[in-house]
Amino acid sequence: MTTANDTVWGMTSNPAMAKQLAVRDVPSLVYDAVNLEGVAMTMPEVQTLLDGITVGGHKISDQNMALNQADAWKYLFSLVSENSFSFTKDVALAIHIIAGKEEALEWGAFRTGNVTISGSDHEPPSPKELEQAWSDIQQEVSSCSDIYDQAITAFLRMARAQLFWDVNKRMGRFMMNGILLKAGFPIINVPAKKQKEFNQLMLEFYESGDMSPMNTFLRACVNPKIIENFK
Repeated sequence: MTTANDTVWGMTSNPAMAKQLAVRDVPSLVYDAVNLEGVAMTMPEVQTLLDGITVGGHKISDQNMALNQADAWKYLFSLVSENSFSFTKDVALAIHIIAGKEEALEWGAFRTGNVTISGSDHEPPSPKELEQAWSDIQQEVSSCSDIYDQAITAFLRMARAQLFWDVNKRMGRFMMNGILLKAGFPIINVPAKKQKEFNQLMLEFYESGDMSPMNTFLRACVNPKIIENFK
C-alpha cells in the first residue's frame, strides 16, 4: 500500500507514542465502541470487566462484546508491534475472528448471504461481489496520499460494503486504526457522546457514498492536544 503522511495537520510519525497512547486508552475505546452499538455500559463496568470480573445487570452477549473488543485491540497492537499489520483480507479476517466471535452469524469469513442496513435503502454488494468489492476498497485506500484520508476511506468503504454478517463498522474502525498505528499516527476514536451525530452521518453516507462529511467528523474526533504531541 502507498506510504502516506499527514498532509493536513503537519504531524510527524511516531509509532511508539501512537501505540502507547492507544494502549492506555483501551478501556475508553471499549466503552465507546459498545455504547455506539447500543450497549449501555458505564466506564467503571467496562474497567471491571477488563480486570476479569463479571458485572451484574448485563446480558452475557453484551459482556462478550466488550471483551471481544478488548481482545481485538490487543491482537491489533501485537500485529503492529511485529510489523505484521497490513490492509489485507487475511488481516481483516483474523481480526474478525476475535471481534465477531459469537456475535456475527459467522466470524472470520466474508458473509455468504445478502444483508440490508437498518434505516437505509442502500443495498450492499451480494456475496458473489464481495471479493471484487474488497479489491476495489484496497485500490481506493492505496490511492490516498494523506494517511488520515487513507484510514478513513478504509473504514467507510468497509462499512458500506457490509463485508461480514455483523460487526462491520467496528471492523472498519479496527482496520482504520491499524493503518494509523502502523504509520505512527494517533488513532481515531468515536466517543459515545457523539453517537447520534455518528449514526446520522453514517446513514447519510450509506445513501450517498460521499465520504466528505464523515471525513470531517472523524478528524474532529482526534484530540487537538494529541495532535500537538506529534508536531
